[in-house]
Amino acid sequence: MITADKLQRYSFFGGLTSEQIETSIIPRLVYKDFNFDEIIIQEGESNDSIYFILEGSVDILKNNKVIAVLGEGQTVGEMELLDIMPAAATVRARQPVKTAIISNKAIYSIYCDNCALFAMLIMNLARDLSRRLRQMDEAYTALEDACFNKQ
Repeated sequence: MITADKLQRYSFFGGLTSEQIETSIIPRLVYKDFNFDEIIIQEGESNDSIYFILEGSVDILKNNKVIAVLGEGQTVGEMELLDIMPAAATVRARQPVKTAIISNKAIYSIYCDNCALFAMLIMNLARDLSRRLRQMDEAYTALEDACFNKQ
């Protein structure tokens, strides 16, 4: 079982108190371990959960090519919470991985119980996705500059 202190390290729970995490988040979590090379999320398939990486690391693959490596303290699967589309990438265990999982249904149940807490979670998610988009913009610009020798 995970503690509120450990969950507060995840940006998804930024601004939440220990009490909010203990009463509204932890009871909604399930835990799952994955073996080396096991698929956690398959590109193109439905995913209805956010996975919090507690231990280990994962490869993020697009078209069977590793595009990122994520580890402890990071999350996967959050895009599908907002866009309700099939998974945009495959997530594969790079080594044995321990995760805590919250389903989209559980997150939406928070909306029924505590709208302010739900709003905080969605804002945190939006900030994370915005940060990733900015990083991708910078990477794209750097690649474009390198390919076309721009200064």
